[in-house]
Amino acid sequence: MGNGVRPGFLHFSGLASPGAARYFWSMAVTSNSTQAPQLAGIKLDHVAFALAGVEQSADVLVGLLGGRPYGGGPGVGFSGIQWQFARGELIEVIQPDEDPDGFLRRFLAGRGPGIHHVTFKVPRIEEAAQRVAAFGYEVVGLSTANPGWKELFIHPREAQGIVVQLAESHPELDHAPWSLDWPFPKVAGPIPEPAEIVALRMSARDRERALRQWAELLHAEVEEKGDALRFTWPGSPIRVVVEIDPARKEGPLGLEVRGAESLERLGRPPQALGTRFFPGD
Repeated sequence: MGNGVRPGFLHFSGLASPGAARYFWSMAVTSNSTQAPQLAGIKLDHVAFALAGVEQSADVLVGLLGGRPYGGGPGVGFSGIQWQFARGELIEVIQPDEDPDGFLRRFLAGRGPGIHHVTFKVPRIEEAAQRVAAFGYEVVGLSTANPGWKELFIHPREAQGIVVQLAESHPELDHAPWSLDWPFPKVAGPIPEPAEIVALRMSARDRERALRQWAELLHAEVEEKGDALRFTWPGSPIRVVVEIDPARKEGPLGLEVRGAESLERLGRPPQALGTRFFPGD
């Protein structure tokens, strides 16, 4: 990206390619959250889609929502781009490489296109790993090989149906920074002013688990509104809204947007993106 930030290796148990073993690391699970390090300044950085090709994102994210190129580049097993919106919100789109057994190809074969992960920036990845383990979650894919982008993951089976990535970023040290030099797909016709990406909307079966994950583990401020919980992070333009429904499958429901000229067209899931768009307040 323009600031040197680069999404990391999305290889972990259940979605990894065979060649990703060198990035896999699992911390022993404990449950002593009272002594866990604090993650001062944690921020929600971006929400990411997995698609067969990044060009499939342009008609909606640019043609209807007015996204502007922010940065793109390669990863291990994938490549991707990021679109920026009205308040600095970032939506990432990643596509698989040519490996037929790669983690993204398996994700797309099993679930189809859609929201894949949410990424938080943290001050120190080692302390983040200690905190995740202390809360009883398995630390997956801890990687510190690139001094500019250190990362870990929480598997969706533990994180209410979504991959949660925590990353420590130092753009000036990044081995392979993403940039605006990467080719971005084009759209025909005029591009509207950028909309606001207000929230990632999720479904969870258990209120206490949602509070523990987003508020306690990840330091969100929480507000209750009807049957939903709103989680916000200071300095982060995107929030997480969790609807509690014990009977519904857990995972992403879609994105809340505001200011889109064609919001009525986004009410139906665009086939290429595999998610819904809701009006944000």
